[in-house]
Amino acid sequence: MRSPENSTVVVVHGAWADGSSWKEVIRPLNKQGLQVVAAPLPLTSLSDDITALNRTIARTQGPVIVAGHAYAGAVSAGANEERVKALVYVASLAPDEGETVAEVFYRDEAHPQAPKLAPDKDGWIWMPEEGFANAFAHHATADQIALCKAVQRPIALKCIQEPAPTPAWKSTPSWFLIAEEDRMINPKTQHFMAKRMGATTRSLSVDHTPLLSAPKEVVNIILEAMQATSN
Repeated sequence: MRSPENSTVVVVHGAWADGSSWKEVIRPLNKQGLQVVAAPLPLTSLSDDITALNRTIARTQGPVIVAGHAYAGAVSAGANEERVKALVYVASLAPDEGETVAEVFYRDEAHPQAPKLAPDKDGWIWMPEEGFANAFAHHATADQIALCKAVQRPIALKCIQEPAPTPAWKSTPSWFLIAEEDRMINPKTQHFMAKRMGATTRSLSVDHTPLLSAPKEVVNIILEAMQATSN
């Protein structure tokens, strides 16, 4: 598959993660001739994270595809740069204007093995260690889970309580990989968001973090979005 010249994929990590969560996706995309840049989010507030994403996009040239995982779906909605041709949501959260991340995250019932999440005294939410193997990436290998634990970054309470701006998906073509075995974001919620967005939907039997457990499928949906919007 030939990639459009000078195309860039900007990948965006979610909560409790960093750019290394995308490494199994970055290498195959590079082999397709695509530039890939991971946007480092401070995870301090939704608006801070949107600013960080747009700072990363500004460093690129040519057409851009933005792919966000989990919480980063809310951040991707702030990618209003004209060069952004498509948005790819991977088991993501997609609040509408005025909604908060928390409102969509808790819209439907939690999985029995979902972690109990609560802020610490400083307003940071950490993933309990067992949460990585039980829900965050329960199909991942032991080595992958160990790395997730080692590099986890907390998310500020402000990130999930700040109302979302007008989302870019209202004017930019979007794709949504629904993770049917997700234990973090209820698949029912993912179906609701994808339908509301009018996204091109791909429903797969994967866990919450297919970046690790099913990277080929993630690569495929990014390439599909790129090809569909390359004209």
